[in-house]
Amino acid sequence: MLNLHAVRLRIPENANIVLGQSHFIKTVEDLYEAMVNSVPGAQFGVAFNEASGPCLTRADGTNEELREAAVEIVSSIAAGHIFAVVMRNAFPVNVLKAIQGVPEVCTIFCATANPVEVIVAETEQGRGVLGVIDGSSPAGIETEDDRLQRHSFLRKIGYKR
Repeated sequence: MLNLHAVRLRIPENANIVLGQSHFIKTVEDLYEAMVNSVPGAQFGVAFNEASGPCLTRADGTNEELREAAVEIVSSIAAGHIFAVVMRNAFPVNVLKAIQGVPEVCTIFCATANPVEVIVAETEQGRGVLGVIDGSSPAGIETEDDRLQRHSFLRKIGYKR
């Protein structure tokens, strides 16, 4: 038996997510520490699905709404060893290296505020993530005006000088 599912994630308004795979029960605590040590004042929730033992969804965070959103995301995927970090007042670019540096983290599937669908394979053993659809397909090639707008935008929001 092999079934494929496309699971659309519910990302709260004005929030970003990091979705990944890790491998140990202390993932939630270590991701929490990575977040608070990366961006002071960040509001976030973290959730992780265990894949052995009691197979519980573990969760923590600094914001109850975002913690619940992270739980909803990993519960809807329903695969073991999957984690979600849902954040506000921080962007994935601010925390991604810290998250990747957590010893338990194996893979990052996406870091985004875009609509996301997760492609999940299901067998008799359980469920696993094959990949993600992050946002929309390209609409064309960047023009010189587009390049100038990108250049200006990055400077306006402080990511380039």
